[in-house]
Amino acid sequence: MAVKKAFGSFQEMIDQSEKPVLVDFYATWCGPCQMMGKILEEVNAQMKSKLRVVKINTETYPDLASKYQVYALPTLVLFKQGQPVDRIEGVLTAPQLMQRLSAKI
Repeated sequence: MAVKKAFGSFQEMIDQSEKPVLVDFYATWCGPCQMMGKILEEVNAQMKSKLRVVKINTETYPDLASKYQVYALPTLVLFKQGQPVDRIEGVLTAPQLMQRLSAKI
């Protein structure tokens, strides 16, 4: 399961993470986001030693969605050392997502 926790600063969380951070920008009303949630659980289970998965509700944190130009949901953004290095909009299967992430981390 992806980590659900409050944080003092999003930037602090992605800057201080020793592993790349995959951020799932979602909304509770978004059907494809719910599909992606199960896919991310599978990806997290298989890649947790290499990657951290974090979910950000765009309704709760609209400023973050705006900062990272999230206009379509779900949008996944991969951060390494605090910087966005990849962006995926829409739903991918777990194998597709793991293949894409493996090339980037």
